[in-house]
Amino acid sequence: MGERAALEGRPEGPKARLVREYRTVSRVSGPLVFLRNVHRPSYGALVGLLLEDGKSLRGQVIDASKEFCAIQVFEETTGIEVETTRVRFAEEQPLAEVSRGALGRVMNGIGKPLDGLPPFLPEALVPVSGYSINPHARDQPSEFIQLGISTIDGMNTLVRGQKLPIFSGAGLPANEIAAQILAQARVRGQSEEFAFIFAGIGITAREADFFMESFAASGARDRTALYLNRADDPPVERLLTPRFALALAEYLAFERGMHVLVALSDMTNYCEALRQVALARQEVPGRRGYPGYMYTDLATIYERAGRIKDRPGSITQLPILTMPDDDITHPIPDLTGYVTEGQIVLSRELHRRGIYPPIDVLTCLSRLMNQGIGEGKTREDHRGVSDQLYAAYARGIDVRRLRDIVGEDALSELDRAFLVFAEEFEERFVGQGMSERSIEETLSLGWELLRRLPRASLGRIDEKLIARYLPAEKKGKLE
Repeated sequence: MGERAALEGRPEGPKARLVREYRTVSRVSGPLVFLRNVHRPSYGALVGLLLEDGKSLRGQVIDASKEFCAIQVFEETTGIEVETTRVRFAEEQPLAEVSRGALGRVMNGIGKPLDGLPPFLPEALVPVSGYSINPHARDQPSEFIQLGISTIDGMNTLVRGQKLPIFSGAGLPANEIAAQILAQARVRGQSEEFAFIFAGIGITAREADFFMESFAASGARDRTALYLNRADDPPVERLLTPRFALALAEYLAFERGMHVLVALSDMTNYCEALRQVALARQEVPGRRGYPGYMYTDLATIYERAGRIKDRPGSITQLPILTMPDDDITHPIPDLTGYVTEGQIVLSRELHRRGIYPPIDVLTCLSRLMNQGIGEGKTREDHRGVSDQLYAAYARGIDVRRLRDIVGEDALSELDRAFLVFAEEFEERFVGQGMSERSIEETLSLGWELLRRLPRASLGRIDEKLIARYLPAEKKGKLE
């Protein structure tokens, strides 16, 4: 009933696409439209909604049963009438037009140009959902990526093919750090530069302008593709934006052999859109109202990072998310931490003190750090210096808390040495500003700070390395 078959006028390859049209809309709920009696709908199929006034909307099948089919609409659903709206089904998955020509372009969340230039010539059409990578075919990430930021390069190293999220709070400079990383990232010893893809998900117009200006001024614009889903764009489009960006990344990495660094900001907006759609579908909510399958859904995005054996390209991910109320146990950062390989956490206290980048190294982690550091990759003393800086800074923070309780006069001389170390570490090592540091400069600064501590406290570094990098006349005063 209400069904007819026709051939769409625009052919695709040697075959035309079969289109079916229905007039069986039963109800509209938020961004969702429900149809009755749809013949074998395909999950993910694209649809067009034709309204009585001639307006055309886009949508996608997100659920189907014998009686009903649920379609999420990419635009506002105002004006959709149950009796008169026609729904056309194209029997295909959502496809992204991808090409190396996308680099240097600014597009909306689904790949349509926003820079006033003509559309780029596509080299391929690929499913936005990507392809599953056989775990056996995955290659172990092992190449150090120098970002020029000491707290990451020295203590939470990023390696090519890793997914390392940035956990931020409202008002903290996560986007500024992301722009700095994309401008500075490089693999040592190789002349090949990264291709950068940035997906802005539900960002404000101010944030969109910031990224466009930052990339234009950085010199990386010709190798950067921007997908911008603004806050006033349809919320449902946010569910597609990271997938369109990753579809381009997969093509460049695994078909063109390029190394791609992808930043996704803000994944919290993505999860809010996911919750909105789930509530419209009247699904049973999970933790804090988010759908129970949010972990699986996030995994379909994060797991698209990595390397494939016998292929030269790679995809490295830097998802950025805002922790509601700075709560790292919130479902979004909590589930993200399970899927990804560590986290970079921003500190509001450091930000208030004017320290940039305000990275809280004690709560940060890179699970693949050991794969990308050491002799032949960074430097032989990298692991030891990193461990010692962690241990000394953690003790200095403990002494700071003790001082706040008993006063500085009650501290021992050794305690004061660690307290001074913690303050210098935050001011000089963490607070490097917008400057770029090589890994050699980072490690040398680490040794300079450790020089102020007694030799007996440097128990996490091999004695041979201490003798080599910390000559006797420069050892700590408290022997």
